[in-house]
Amino acid sequence: MADSALEERGRALEDQFFEKENQQKLAAMKEKLDAQRGREELRKASGMTDDSVLDRLVALGLKANTIAALSLVPLIQVAWADGTIQDNERTAILQGAHGKGLEQGTDGYELLQTWLAKKPSSDLFDAWEGYIKTLTAQLNDEQNRLLKNQIVGFAKMVAAAAGGILGFGKVSGDEEKVLSRIEAAFAR
Repeated sequence: MADSALEERGRALEDQFFEKENQQKLAAMKEKLDAQRGREELRKASGMTDDSVLDRLVALGLKANTIAALSLVPLIQVAWADGTIQDNERTAILQGAHGKGLEQGTDGYELLQTWLAKKPSSDLFDAWEGYIKTLTAQLNDEQNRLLKNQIVGFAKMVAAAAGGILGFGKVSGDEEKVLSRIEAAFAR
């Protein structure tokens, strides 16, 4: 009888081990499927076809309903260039968000609020650069010029929003570096 009880406990432990292993495998499969689904939704929402860029965006937590916030990443980067966001910069970014259809209560707006409250990692700007490089490769010269002018123009507006003294020093050296990097992202 002792042998059967021991065998029964052994099977129970074995079953428990395999149950835990199966749960881990199922969780990993679900995570992979969620990432693939997220990539496909982003592909549809953004028109982006480069899987490596889409994977980076998914890894950063961007979804189809937050992709509009991606267009504001250069503005966020400029605003954080000197280490803090000024009230005028915040106002300019929120006006840009409104122009992009990001309204209070939407997921994209909440994501933007997160970026305004805490400086995002440099990975976000790197992902934006990859996105823009891939996007501009799909545009003709005129479309690329218009997109560049719009994004760089908004970024310069945010950089100048912090102001200066008597009109001097409106754009800091750190902001100039970010502006140059934004412009360079459009180079073909």
